Amino acid sequence: MRRIKLGLCMLVFALVLSMSSMTVLAQDVQITILNSKGEIQTQLEEIAAYYSSITDGVRIEVISAPVGQSPFERAVALYASGNAPAILMLDAGDVLLFQDRALALNDEKWVADAIENSLDMATAEDGRILAFPVTVEGFGFIYNKPVLDNAVGGEFDPATINTFDSLRQLFATIEDSGKGALIISPEDWSLGAHFFSLAYSAQSPNFNTINEFLEGLKNGTVSLADNGAANGLLDTFDLMKEYNYDRLDPLAGTYDRGTEFIGEGEVGIWFMGNWAWPQIADFDTTGGQFGFLPVPISNDPADLGNTQVPVGVTKYFILDGEQNSPAQQQAAKDFLNWLVYDPEGQKRVVLDANIIPAFSNITVAPADPLSASLLDYVREGKTMNFILNLPPDHWAQVGASMQKYLSNFINRDAFFKEVEAYWQGL
Repeated sequence: MRRIKLGLCMLVFALVLSMSSMTVLAQDVQITILNSKGEIQTQLEEIAAYYSSITDGVRIEVISAPVGQSPFERAVALYASGNAPAILMLDAGDVLLFQDRALALNDEKWVADAIENSLDMATAEDGRILAFPVTVEGFGFIYNKPVLDNAVGGEFDPATINTFDSLRQLFATIEDSGKGALIISPEDWSLGAHFFSLAYSAQSPNFNTINEFLEGLKNGTVSLADNGAANGLLDTFDLMKEYNYDRLDPLAGTYDRGTEFIGEGEVGIWFMGNWAWPQIADFDTTGGQFGFLPVPISNDPADLGNTQVPVGVTKYFILDGEQNSPAQQQAAKDFLNWLVYDPEGQKRVVLDANIIPAFSNITVAPADPLSASLLDYVREGKTMNFILNLPPDHWAQVGASMQKYLSNFINRDAFFKEVEAYWQGL
């Protein structure tokens, strides 16, 4: 009898020890997310902290890509140091560069609910789905509606801005009202990855034609000086330079200065994307009255770009398949599924992080006016290709040339030559 009791005690002890070991193992599952959207760093940290608080044994840490370093460079450095995060937020054009290190995600439930075309840039030639689409974004001229209402002496109609001349008239009208027409943020990523990419987007509504144009830049058969869209875009940039609030010192501006000036109504217009809303909201004096205008590049309203804004999936999460353990990989998968399917996860993504999700099952409507404005363009079919397959250093190299053009250090011919030299040197 004593032997039976002893045996039972040993069995119970073994079970307790086993459960204890499982608990320790579960508590050891810690994953890291590399965030390359600095404007939602705080929100993503809060989402990670909340998920950690409701998920036994899992802790999520969020690290950011340093200012001035591309997500690609940061990811490469982390891999080289043997500290690859379980989840890495990359630009769309960088996803395939990590295909040998990314975990295949074809079997994940959310694949079936991803919106049309959102996985195109995340799918390898062999059919492996390499990444989770994080956010749909777009950009253009953000406008402060009360400033423009006051300038035009009534209700401003954004549909009236569909040509170069109508934009010029609007800038002049805003300045005549006593406000600044616009402010240019001179960051290389904004000028290189977003503004000048409009010259590529405006080539055609067909993405394959745009890719042919980019190939022509690479092999030297395309001349920007002879291209109507590229010249039209720089005509618009010249107009922006003329009315820039910081025209006396054009490189002194900052992203933060732009959020403040558009939010408080010091200027009527700022070129940027919907990702800027969390910062604009900190200065908003309008009660959320903002929207988007296209960037006109000619005087024909029918020309591509004059009534459309670029929209696309700009950021993807890849899951590391090389340096993280199976338990960490599973924890990362579970977190992404929570974002897509849990009502609290959906709410925190859309309402707290101001993200337009790339999943059809998420019906939470964005509360911020910029995301709402983009959705209006989407519903009206007034969108153009957001060029997301640019080389990783495009924003830095072409952005630097744009900065020189902005500060009048080089003229248009020299700028075009620098951009062509960049492409031919790839």
